Amino acid sequence: MMTIKRVPTIVSNYQKEEVDEAARPAGGCKRNCLGDCCIQGAKLPLYAYNRAKKIATENAFVACDAKEPPVAFLDSLLLGEWEDRMERGLFRYDVTSCETKVIPGPYGFVAQLNEGRHLKKRPTEFRVDKVLQPFDGNKFNFTKVGLEEVLFQFEASRDGEVQFIPDAPIDVENSPSVVAINVSPIEYGHVLLIPCIFECLPQRIDYDSFLLALYMAMEASSPYFRLGYNSLGAFATINHLHFQAYYLVTPFPIEKAPTGKIVISNNGVKIFELLKYPVRGLVFEGGNSLQDLAKVVSDSCIFLQASNIPYNVLIADSGKRIFLLPQCYAEKQALGEVSPELLDTQVNPAVWEISGHIVLKRREDYDEASEENAWRLLAEVSLSEARFEEVKTMIFEAINCPIAETWSDASLDDAEAGHSPSRQVDSLKRGSSAMVVPGSHECVVLQ
Repeated sequence: MMTIKRVPTIVSNYQKEEVDEAARPAGGCKRNCLGDCCIQGAKLPLYAYNRAKKIATENAFVACDAKEPPVAFLDSLLLGEWEDRMERGLFRYDVTSCETKVIPGPYGFVAQLNEGRHLKKRPTEFRVDKVLQPFDGNKFNFTKVGLEEVLFQFEASRDGEVQFIPDAPIDVENSPSVVAINVSPIEYGHVLLIPCIFECLPQRIDYDSFLLALYMAMEASSPYFRLGYNSLGAFATINHLHFQAYYLVTPFPIEKAPTGKIVISNNGVKIFELLKYPVRGLVFEGGNSLQDLAKVVSDSCIFLQASNIPYNVLIADSGKRIFLLPQCYAEKQALGEVSPELLDTQVNPAVWEISGHIVLKRREDYDEASEENAWRLLAEVSLSEARFEEVKTMIFEAINCPIAETWSDASLDDAEAGHSPSRQVDSLKRGSSAMVVPGSHECVVLQ
């Protein structure tokens, strides 16, 4: 078993040493937590979103019969409740006071100095050789957070109408999904989306949880509010299913990277490969519905999990663009293949770092931050070209989308737009004739 010593992020004020159950006083743990000892009769705000089928336009998913929501999801509810918790002193530090800068260069990597963030908890042994591990209720999980750390419940509406109930009972039997603060935030509005919290699901993506995350991105409806996911082995610190999200008003470098299209599924999901970026990955867009996009991406994640390949996911552009990033940094770290210089930075490259928002722990690293240094770190995260090609092929086989020749964005976009015949002929010469490949997703590929 490979292990590495690392310092996990503290995401709750109650992420402490396990409480001795025998010593717990009768009548609850006195911490007002989400456990059985305290949850009975508790209430939280409830935001119920419309899960009606979404149709895809050229630039966005549009809800059928969309109506004005009763509360502004991002500004009034999520960020408003987050700021309320800040005023109540629930965070371990004021993240808005942390120094942040955009590093000069074409990609614009973002560096933040957050000294001491990693010193809040003793080092622990973290297993990195298994992406799928069973949930362990004896270890910290989100049912142990304080009720005051939870902002609201996030559920699908039962009647198709968006609803907001300021003081809704918590239905433990139906295990609601909730949004909670990360008490050690790395940016403004840093929260956790915890699907079906009382089911105590381990950290593994499935269709329903991923669709829930896409709905949250859509409800936020801002290109500056992104959701991220870290698998075990890719710097997830808690084995209880959760996504992270925060608000940062600047483009992420990964969002600027060029891409090349590989295939289009029969339900309209376009799959690209990242180009000219230090971490190799896939990008998913489009689809005839949000459900179609969720299905293709979640099936890809499920394959990586079953194949024991660590990965990170970034949900960008209000849920319309998904980055899937298999990685190997923790494995290299365990095998002693990462340079001491990089290890000394104590940067754990999870989804935010890979996307280009790098949290630095030392003043010297912040002062000397450069695009070259960022590129060097992230290059260690990426699979090798040969390994990525192997993994990419296996993903497409798993989702029944065999890879044919890759074509560029420009060639296909020109053809789709009905540009000049000469451009279309050139595109055909590069291998752009299409066929449908049978399978659960039926992908259109190039031959």
